Formats: sequence, structure tokens, C-alpha cells
Amino acid sequence: MSIIIIGVGNADFAAMEFLDADNRMLRSYTGEEAVRDIVQFVPFREFRSAPKETLAKAVLAELPQQVVQFFKHQNLPPLNSEPA
Repeated sequence: MSIIIIGVGNADFAAMEFLDADNRMLRSYTGEEAVRDIVQFVPFREFRSAPKETLAKAVLAELPQQVVQFFKHQNLPPLNSEPA
């Protein structure tokens, strides 16, 4: 599972940026470290004047790495991609 959050408006999104955990792994209240980062947070206001492709790129930026981390955590090797 990957969670994508887009912050709309001028609210304080500090809690959402905390969940994104780009610079550190999240910990539970008991101190247990999260297995992987599954949240991508993007504040819309930073892309208000940008082309829509820029927002899409930012929103989806971490998704490939999240998928790779999931497969590694589950010990699932990539499928053979050679033509049959």
C-alpha cells in the first residue's frame, strides 16, 4: 500500500509532512521503527502556477521506490522480463 496525500489550501501541513518521513523513518509510540515509507505528501500550493505535469511528477515521485521496497521486504524477486 502506498498513501498519496495532496494538501489543498493554506493550512499548516506539518503533521502531513511528518507522516511523509522522507528524512527519517517513522516510529510508533513504543519506539518501533516503521518497516518502510509508504506516504507521499505534496502541498498543492507549491504547484499552483506550475504545469500540471509537475504536480503529477511530484505526487508519483516516491511510488516506484515504495514498490521496490515492498517486494524486497516480502522477498519477492522481479519476474523474468525476457520475451517468451
